[in-house]
Amino acid sequence: MIQEANAQAKSHGGRMPDGPGEDALPSSRRICLIVAYDGTRYNGWQYQPNGVTIEAELNRALSALTGEHIEVIGASRTDAGVHARCNYAVFNTHMRMPAGKFSYALNQRLPEDIRIRGSKEVEPDWHPRKCRSLKTYEYRILNEEFPDPLDRFYAHFTYSALDVRKMQEAAQYLIGEHDFKSFCSIHTQAETTVRTITKLAVTRENHIITIRVSGTGFLYNMVRIIAGTLLEIGAGKYPPERMKEILEACDRSASGPTAPARGLTLTAYEFL
Repeated sequence: MIQEANAQAKSHGGRMPDGPGEDALPSSRRICLIVAYDGTRYNGWQYQPNGVTIEAELNRALSALTGEHIEVIGASRTDAGVHARCNYAVFNTHMRMPAGKFSYALNQRLPEDIRIRGSKEVEPDWHPRKCRSLKTYEYRILNEEFPDPLDRFYAHFTYSALDVRKMQEAAQYLIGEHDFKSFCSIHTQAETTVRTITKLAVTRENHIITIRVSGTGFLYNMVRIIAGTLLEIGAGKYPPERMKEILEACDRSASGPTAPARGLTLTAYEFL
């Protein structure tokens, strides 16, 4: 996956550049990790003094491995209960271990619900949150008469009949660059609520409905509020064209509820 990210690179500002060669290691190196995790038992990505987080587990394992005080920088700071297949993190170290070996060493020290899927040395100033990128999230809904215990941590359950065609129609209003103030938490600290959604699809396979959304950036709780609003439209509470009115209102109270975190997974992260 690291190789795929490099292949997609188009400019130094957005690419994941190769670091110095192994034969000329600098005194301090920056290593990039691809991190996958089941977010069920974590209080999100970001370190919290009174809760277990993905960032804290990575810091602990890396500090034990290197003998240094390590603090990672994450690309996407996911909420409590949200999962990821390919989040990114970087850290600085003086350790001379080959960059590709960090993934193997860390996987021996991390809990089973966190795994490193690749590691590579990058330029010392490369920062994942300061690069142009495209993220893809999936929100899974289990839509049948009874819950499935095997999906209880990875899909939101509802027995209400959902009209996928209406959800698909409503989703089209959100594609493009818009002010998504109606679809973000009132506690957001973002300087602007304008964002761009490049793709938004709603599909059904048997009893699982998947909302798949790609964009260059997302506001706090944005995907989960979109999912909650599409759920209400699918259940017949509003007609699909109501989505346009909700978007134009720029008012959080106009949209639906924030869907539960367990249905959400960060599935792809591309550097442009």
